[in-house]
Amino acid sequence: MNNTTVQYMFVDMNSFFASVEQQEAPHLRGRPVAVVPSMTEHTCAIAASYEAKAFGVKTGTIIRDALDMCPHLNCVPARHNIYRDYHDLILAEADKHTRVGKVWSIDEFSSPLWPSDQPVEKAVALSKQLKKGLADNVGECVTCSIGLAPNSYLAKVASDMMKPDGITVLTKDNLKEKLFPLRLKDFPGIGDNMEKRLNRAGLWTVEQVWNCSPKQLRKVWGSVEGEKFWYRLHGEDVPDRPESEKVMIGHSRVLDPQHRTPVMAKHIGRRLLIKAAQRLRRAQLLTGAMSLSVRTTDDARWSIEERCSAMDDNLSLIRLYTKLWDVMMNELHPYRLKKVSVIFHRLGPAERVTDNLLDFSDDKTRIWREKSRALSNSMDGINRKYGNDKLSFGSSPKTMAEFVGTKIAFSRIPDREEFWE
Repeated sequence: MNNTTVQYMFVDMNSFFASVEQQEAPHLRGRPVAVVPSMTEHTCAIAASYEAKAFGVKTGTIIRDALDMCPHLNCVPARHNIYRDYHDLILAEADKHTRVGKVWSIDEFSSPLWPSDQPVEKAVALSKQLKKGLADNVGECVTCSIGLAPNSYLAKVASDMMKPDGITVLTKDNLKEKLFPLRLKDFPGIGDNMEKRLNRAGLWTVEQVWNCSPKQLRKVWGSVEGEKFWYRLHGEDVPDRPESEKVMIGHSRVLDPQHRTPVMAKHIGRRLLIKAAQRLRRAQLLTGAMSLSVRTTDDARWSIEERCSAMDDNLSLIRLYTKLWDVMMNELHPYRLKKVSVIFHRLGPAERVTDNLLDFSDDKTRIWREKSRALSNSMDGINRKYGNDKLSFGSSPKTMAEFVGTKIAFSRIPDREEFWE
């Protein structure tokens, strides 16, 4: 590997949700903005513009505290469908300039550079072209920081080193100079607990970690991931672990104040269940277990999981949900609920499951289940064609956020269909 070349580009969009809101609403440009899940002082910011960050407002800041820090803060409700649309526009623009390798999250992706683009001056020129393309074709407010490095891991580290709107280059020739001043927690994979483990091993600085052996880090990590970290830190291109199969599907929601009574919370939970069931069917999966979790307004927590015969139909899942909800009500006796989560576990491909595995105990049950699956598929088709909730079970309470249960989480980008189910 040439020490004056870079093999990867990592693109990190700057304050993505807030930047999109500023792009969509010109009156917000240049002003402090916090994106929030609901319009209440008791929620927290899920994104903050750089103008808000200048006052100390950041992701996770409680809005009542944020307003003390920045009285003229503009709070806007999150619109996850819009962020998904911009994500697609960004990737389409990136494809015009480079090959998108891995999409890490809604606002991050990496690109393995073609050999002709690997010389530093070519990679920097490419980065500037991409930035211009984003400004011209996506929006002037939608900026990014770009890292260029010998591997995707260090390219991600580099993308954090000059924000907003920077370009940082790491080559094998300058790794020590650029990396040694950083803190240990500036590296992905080193959080509070890992930093303490490194400290207990006598490793307090990046330079000390650099100078130890791969075996030492393997011992600190307690796995081969420590050894991989050492090689990545030194600029080696260690392949990422293959993505595992989907192990669970579910939705959760912090309830709007008007939906915190048990009756209304149950309706919201059932809506989350139906959305998760639609995702199951779209992925052609069956679930073998369901968990229900709730949190009350006084922070009491309760959860239960129950196994079931392999299923994906709405009526069977609603029956199980109702059973678990009744158990929760009898054990917890909640007055006000703050959060509801419904998650399916023990997933398996539908095409591999034969009728005998569906645990039909008699012909009557088998016929009922077949009808329920047919009904579920018909409802999916009608809702896809005519719009969200044209057919539903029971009432579907109107929420502050339009898309119940559908939100962008770390490393999970919702399918477009989820916003219209």
